[in-house]
Amino acid sequence: MAWALIHAGWMHFILAVINAHDWTMRYVTTFSTEVFSLLNSIIYFHKAVQELERAHDHLSFAAFLYAVIGAIGTMLVAIFLSTAEQWRPLFHRYVRMGLAEYAAAISIIIFIGMPRVGELASLDRSTLHVNTSFKPSHPDRTVFFVQFWHLPVAWIFAAIIPGFIITALFFFDHEVSSIICTIDRYGTKKPSGFAWDIVLLGTTTALCGILGIPPANGLLPQAPLHSESLIHTEKEEILISVDGEEKVEHRDVKRVYEQRWSAFLHAGAILIFISPPCQHVLGWTPTSVLAGLFMFMGEQSLSVK
Repeated sequence: MAWALIHAGWMHFILAVINAHDWTMRYVTTFSTEVFSLLNSIIYFHKAVQELERAHDHLSFAAFLYAVIGAIGTMLVAIFLSTAEQWRPLFHRYVRMGLAEYAAAISIIIFIGMPRVGELASLDRSTLHVNTSFKPSHPDRTVFFVQFWHLPVAWIFAAIIPGFIITALFFFDHEVSSIICTIDRYGTKKPSGFAWDIVLLGTTTALCGILGIPPANGLLPQAPLHSESLIHTEKEEILISVDGEEKVEHRDVKRVYEQRWSAFLHAGAILIFISPPCQHVLGWTPTSVLAGLFMFMGEQSLSVK
């Protein structure tokens, strides 16, 4: 796997250098992005069912029933809170914004704490497996780096084929996500940095190969949901002609706040929570809550038009 991801890394660099995005934009249409979003939604729902199936196999019947309730409850509470912007005049505007933007996080916290209260605390539960010490999670590994240089040369060249497949999959996923995040209805103005995104993606993919961990590149539906959360309304002056006379008309247009702070803070929060002390907190999360989060992400992906 290490050499396949290393090959995928330099292939990403080539795509960035030749600015392959300009070529793919000719063929990737809005229909393609919608179909790909639908596929991701189906995958999320499928993963949720898989988590509940594992709970059925390893938990008592009472605990499994609560796992189903916890999964559905996590999804429904998150969906309910995500509509907080429409609760006017209930609560202050910023309170409603906070509830809507952090609907999933609030719902997850509620259903992490709920099974630890009262008689529910006596039920057996399946929680996320985490590593609370700074060492490789695999018991047979003593160092973080994979000794990829010990592989025969023939297999190194053979790894180019799966590397190409990974590159094609990641590049298309990134293109679709980027197009969805910058469609006309978001009113983006700043020039895009697709080539730099591909360079970063290639770097992280190669590092995953060297570290011997699976590569991660999932931008749907998180990326379009991020754009949705940044939407605001602006007044725009439009020059129109009425009976041969030019007039200025003010219209409300939707745009997104084009900034880097929210993505930077999200990445920082992820780094904090994968540190050993905070991983212990993540270990309290029931897998049923994870299933509910998958269902919520799938529903949100379908609801974003």
